Amino acid sequence: MAEELPGAWFGFGFCGFGQALGSGRARRVLSPEPLRAPGAGLDVYRVSASWSYTAFVSRGGRLELAGAAGGAAGGCRDAWASEALLVLLRAGPGPEPGAELQAWAPGSALRGEPLWVHTVEAEAEGDDGPGGKPQAGPLPLLPCARAYVSPRPPFYRPLAPGLRARRLELGAEHALLLDEAGQVFSWGGGRHGQLGHGTLEAELEPRPLEALQGLPMAEVAAGGWHSVSVSETGDVYIWGWNESGQLALPTRSLAEDGKTVAGEAAGLHEGGPDVKSTAGGEDGAPTPFIAVQPFPALLDLPRGSEAVKASCGSRHTAVVTRTGELYTWGWGKYGQLGHKDTSSWDRPCRVEYFVERQLQVRAVSCGPWNTYAYAVEQEKS
Repeated sequence: MAEELPGAWFGFGFCGFGQALGSGRARRVLSPEPLRAPGAGLDVYRVSASWSYTAFVSRGGRLELAGAAGGAAGGCRDAWASEALLVLLRAGPGPEPGAELQAWAPGSALRGEPLWVHTVEAEAEGDDGPGGKPQAGPLPLLPCARAYVSPRPPFYRPLAPGLRARRLELGAEHALLLDEAGQVFSWGGGRHGQLGHGTLEAELEPRPLEALQGLPMAEVAAGGWHSVSVSETGDVYIWGWNESGQLALPTRSLAEDGKTVAGEAAGLHEGGPDVKSTAGGEDGAPTPFIAVQPFPALLDLPRGSEAVKASCGSRHTAVVTRTGELYTWGWGKYGQLGHKDTSSWDRPCRVEYFVERQLQVRAVSCGPWNTYAYAVEQEKS
């Protein structure tokens, strides 16, 4: 994780509420800029961005908020920002090991009492990762890996006893879970194909993605209505809604701008996506456009790159490669793709800012309309 590496955070995209995002001098930042987080010298290791505000957690446990919600607190292990709730994982009040889960109204400035509190049991010995931090993924998954927190009641949601998660991601209407064996599960709303089961039906309980069985996954990411998974070997699988090209598949809305993918991505039609076409291909044949891809499609990154990290915004996607390059695509109206403009793209495009400065990206965290990336200086050969 980024917290183990010396480096810096960069931000780009929407900052209309005064979120700490580079210079923050306008409503949007079109290219990565060094993050100027609130709090002098705040050594940020975790960034969680909602639409109107962003939460920053330092290595020392300091929480700072920037944007429509403000405030600060100490003793924080993790934070998860949403428009409905700000969820904090803090050291427990007593001498016993464990943590306290707190949910706050984002506009409370962390004053008064939280909306609700839940005691989180300490993990068994040996379950902690480097620096004493749990190996289970960040919030909304709890350190026990047996429950998660939701922005809608019931806020505390236990997982099935036999389901041991190592990462959990929430989209606008769906959830993705990666278990210890590298298997992906999804549930919730499916009307945009974001569950990846080949249909548009909802699922009330976690259901394994049959299309990915036998392919151990290392990462999952949930966008507003799309999903991404990265395999242990660095392959990217993507499915769901493609209205703005967030799947890196051809979309009608970008065709007139000349930014649509030429040809068909690997696995494009597998599982029966909602394919629409129009005349205009180079050979005179109709050009296929993908509105909904309800089944995981294999995406080839440029230069044969292998992915290690992924994150999704509302309608954009970001992937970090094994060599430290950052690729983004999808909706770019506020500069959240980092390409110095407001163009949207339905193919992966490398963010040249980091390459030009010999920086290697190690982590990426997307808010709905913005993007944060953690980068280190390139190792000298």
